[in-house]
Amino acid sequence: MQFKKYTKQRNGSIQGLRSFKDTLPKNIKKFISKRGQIYSETLNNWRHIVGENLFKVCYPKSYKNSNKFGVSTLTIMVRRGNEVDLEYSKKEIITRMNTFFEDQVVEKIKLTSFNDERKIIVEKNDLNLNVTNNKFKDKISNVKNEKIKKSLLELTKVFKEK
Repeated sequence: MQFKKYTKQRNGSIQGLRSFKDTLPKNIKKFISKRGQIYSETLNNWRHIVGENLFKVCYPKSYKNSNKFGVSTLTIMVRRGNEVDLEYSKKEIITRMNTFFEDQVVEKIKLTSFNDERKIIVEKNDLNLNVTNNKFKDKISNVKNEKIKKSLLELTKVFKEK
């Protein structure tokens, strides 16, 4: 490749195919890189921003920049049951993020709750322990249909309780 001296955008440019980011003007490139890195920097420093207690129960899902129709919004996924704790610390998270980035980056926080998947796995393992006899346990484990297997396990669980 040859180097040419174009004075329209930059002093030196490479002739041939260029990446998209090299064709943009410098001031737009700064704006895009600044706004694009907010979410990745938030992910990297999430423990520092929210603190140790909230770090265990939530994580940032997405970041939406402000435009003429809406404000900049950070969407946070929260484990079910801990929404109230995060709701009370919304303003503190907003101020910490804005001081971290030294700019008005987040104006609004949306919360989305999710179930903890580890509890579901533990419940499935507990169902196998509730089978009354070993011969029933072997027969139920040979059933191929998962729905029927699950309902049979529930039935033996009810019999054991009575």
